[in-house]
Amino acid sequence: MMADFVSAASLPDFSLWEKMDKRHSVFSFDLEVTARCNNNCRHCYINLPAGDPEARHKELSLAEIGDIADQTIALGALWCLITGGEPLLREDFPGIYLMLKKKGLLVSVFTNACLISAEHVTLFKQYPPRDIEVTVYGASKETYEAVTRKPGSYTAFRRGLDLLLDGGIKVRLKAMILRSNVDELPAIAAFCREHTVDYFRFDPLLHLRYDGNQQRNQDIKAERLSPEEIVAIEQTDTERAGLLAKHCDDFVFSESPDHVGDHLFRCGAGNSSFTVSYDGLFRLCASLWHSETIYDLRKGTVAQAWRDLVPRVRDMHSVNPAFLQQCCRCPIINLCLCCPAHAYLESGQMDAWCEYFCRVAHARAAAIEQWGKTNAPCRC
Repeated sequence: MMADFVSAASLPDFSLWEKMDKRHSVFSFDLEVTARCNNNCRHCYINLPAGDPEARHKELSLAEIGDIADQTIALGALWCLITGGEPLLREDFPGIYLMLKKKGLLVSVFTNACLISAEHVTLFKQYPPRDIEVTVYGASKETYEAVTRKPGSYTAFRRGLDLLLDGGIKVRLKAMILRSNVDELPAIAAFCREHTVDYFRFDPLLHLRYDGNQQRNQDIKAERLSPEEIVAIEQTDTERAGLLAKHCDDFVFSESPDHVGDHLFRCGAGNSSFTVSYDGLFRLCASLWHSETIYDLRKGTVAQAWRDLVPRVRDMHSVNPAFLQQCCRCPIINLCLCCPAHAYLESGQMDAWCEYFCRVAHARAAAIEQWGKTNAPCRC
């Protein structure tokens, strides 16, 4: 729906972006090599069945991936994230990984680890990744498989993770905090910290499906925690809570930020990175799927998307009074997940107010204020 905002196509002056574009090149890009997955996680925003023939048919070929990588490297790219779906479902994953590495890119991989084999470990030892990130859905078989809805997935995950760790591969662990695993969060955190010394993060905020599947969206909404539960979890991590309070002036404006005007995008989407979908669609960020913000790389080039589409999207303006009066003037907008991408997935409009994310922001703001009263002065 385009009724509530206008694009920069109707605006005359791109001179500011053109000046910026001379100073900024692509630094990184995410490559979704498949939307298929061997698991069926309740909260997943992208996954399609592992054997989905239509999804497989649409996937970029090795040659197409190589061409996109070459184009992006020419624009300055240094780092590539291989993600999915589950990228290891691609039979040619070793070829994709090795090709990107040999082009000089720093390559990271997101995987659920269930399909890791000794051959993968040998590949990663010979050509080390920048890092591999693995999501831990539960610390027990019961919880893990309640999330993945795949019998045997916990055993496969533990086997794959052990292969990586025993092989000396750098692994980072993370967790999505869901209704299905929240009671096991302390055990998940302990498991992650036991298996990786320097890194563990968790994310309690879920956005909806890229394909708009209503049944799957209901699953995602059922997995969301309440704003109060999210803040309570965040506050139990004293380091995280303390840093948020210490730097609250970066998140909470002392006055309404009217100066930001009516621009839709205040985030970093498209500033130095972009995402390519499994079927070759260029997006400014992984979550941005509005029809006027994507570009088919099978019909054009990365340079065209970067130089033409990105500035046009970045300069989109809202004419929606509710958005302009509520969100644009909100002093705690930086505590809210409701960016244009997530708003579109939630409501079909990029400049919609989203109640759930707004409630999370207000709960976080209250927690920051309370932290400042009981621990240290809050600078905001």
